[in-house]
Amino acid sequence: MRRLSGLLLAGAILLLPAFSQGHGSAHAQAAPPQKLTFQGDIALLSVAIKPDKTADFEQVIAKLKEALAKSERPEAKQQAAGWKVMKGIKLPDGNIIYTHVIHPVVPDADYTVMALIYEVFKDPAEQLKTFELYRGAFAANLGTNMGTIAADLGK
Repeated sequence: MRRLSGLLLAGAILLLPAFSQGHGSAHAQAAPPQKLTFQGDIALLSVAIKPDKTADFEQVIAKLKEALAKSERPEAKQQAAGWKVMKGIKLPDGNIIYTHVIHPVVPDADYTVMALIYEVFKDPAEQLKTFELYRGAFAANLGTNMGTIAADLGK
């Protein structure tokens, strides 16, 4: 149970710092944003996106891809190479599952979506627009898992 709560916290961290970076309370703005890093070789993070906001979410993911491509940090290119986002099934409540599949994980790299976007796109109006799209699309964090590959059936 303790491990599950840690995984859920890790998933929340992927999204929630986005809501406090420059757009939250004075306390949130004063606190340094938490870095989201993963342990092991592979990480999976599933989120629920509102069905009428999937285009907005995918626009944010496209902005993330652009930010990683434009970043001057070498690890950003490694992150982009190993980061895929899968659009999954519709949940009974109508929300759509999106799963971030990160393999291989870049050790100590920050995977916070909005932090990566803000690092490259510094215009406050553009940041706010992207943040609003992200916040408006998000319905729920469904879970996070990370670890090592136990078996590679292709080898």
